[in-house]
Amino acid sequence: MSVQEYLDKHLLSRKIEDAVNAAVRAKTSDPVLFIANHMKKAVSSVITKVKARQILDSRGIPTVEVDLHTNKGVFRASVPSGDSSGTYEAVELRDGDKGTYLGNSVAKAVKNINEKISEALIGMDPKLQAQIDQAMIDLDKTEKKNELGANAILAVSIAACKAGAAEKEVPLCKHLSDLSGRANMILPVPAFTVLSGGKHASNTFAVQEIMILPIGASRFEEALQWGSETYHHLKAVITEKNGGLGCNVGEDGGLAPDISSLKEGLELVKEAINRTGHNDKIKIAIDIAATNFCLGTKYDLDIKSPNKAGQNFKSADDMIDMYKELCAEYPIVFIEDPFDKEDWEHTKYFSSLGICQVVGDDLLMSNSKRIERAIQESACNALLLKVNQIGTVTEAIEVVKLARDAQWGVVTSHRCGETEDSFISDLSVGLATGVIKAGAPCRGERTMKYNQLLRIEEELGDQALYAGEDWRQTL
Repeated sequence: MSVQEYLDKHLLSRKIEDAVNAAVRAKTSDPVLFIANHMKKAVSSVITKVKARQILDSRGIPTVEVDLHTNKGVFRASVPSGDSSGTYEAVELRDGDKGTYLGNSVAKAVKNINEKISEALIGMDPKLQAQIDQAMIDLDKTEKKNELGANAILAVSIAACKAGAAEKEVPLCKHLSDLSGRANMILPVPAFTVLSGGKHASNTFAVQEIMILPIGASRFEEALQWGSETYHHLKAVITEKNGGLGCNVGEDGGLAPDISSLKEGLELVKEAINRTGHNDKIKIAIDIAATNFCLGTKYDLDIKSPNKAGQNFKSADDMIDMYKELCAEYPIVFIEDPFDKEDWEHTKYFSSLGICQVVGDDLLMSNSKRIERAIQESACNALLLKVNQIGTVTEAIEVVKLARDAQWGVVTSHRCGETEDSFISDLSVGLATGVIKAGAPCRGERTMKYNQLLRIEEELGDQALYAGEDWRQTL
């Protein structure tokens, strides 16, 4: 296409003339800058280039980063990774060459972006998120994104979403709100990880994490303050009890002392909350991640203790009795994955008791078919949303709608292998999920999510709404 043909196709001659006339009317002191800005608004943006690279996540393991170019700028996104990949989640493509990053490199995923996805998306309007995501799904042609890799597809999907917001000249959270069809945006209650265990820490604590939720705060800014103060009080409590070595941290920043029981961990957290003076306003949540210590139909809470492992198994009914006692004694508002990921029967029964919210993570894996089954069977009443388990922004919005239609709660979640990308912060506000789980108020890859929420609250000003006490009812 010649220059003249390009000008004619996009009516640029007329648009340039309009820009010049507008500059004259405005009596601008810098007509060149004025005309350039006027033209940027007059000409629709399209994707002009997609460039991917391999970077390291917070655990030092490779992941994918993308720079998506439009005529409005360059938009960067990177994807997180979890400890394991479930059978029902989208496939994270890794090279498998043990001689390079112990088999964890993502050169294939990067190549798929640079050679296949880029070619398919060049010329597309970044505002059309659903069309962009569908183009990648069609290019992949597999149910779980085995061909291109969910890590490749998601990185591009998030970068395109950021470009779409820029094209509309709105904040990313507003663009996501528009894409989801929501009328309101809500700042989520942060579920701060304060104690880490399970696969996330090298201690004897089998349970994955204990979290605190400052639901009684008036604003997100205040919630963040209370979370930080509780975290540091907890560090002091542990130091007083165990000495400085008790304050090692897990992969998500939670403190990781050796804990003999779940009750002991809850007592430590309770004391830290007491020291803040906000006893009734800060609640507790637990990620049991029971699959990690389920052996057959029994649960071994001492599985990480060499001298105790295999000696004190609990049945699922024993676990239910334990949860009842703990919820009666401590201000626990939700429990995540209280049983093995395939134990639908006991998860359903425990949910029916109405003792606390039951969040499905390993049970659901953000998989629409698993979510639909759980809704039909009333197996749980909240979704843990991990976008990288799905693979595109559009599909993430769809599963949140599925959960909302069932009157479920939604918890937007990070992964243990995080990056310097705060997309989930905007996602939690735009979709008004009510709760965000982004790790401890510690470590840069975690705090940047919380800091982004501070910025969003500031930008929204008087329009900012904090979920607070209504964290379950942000429907």
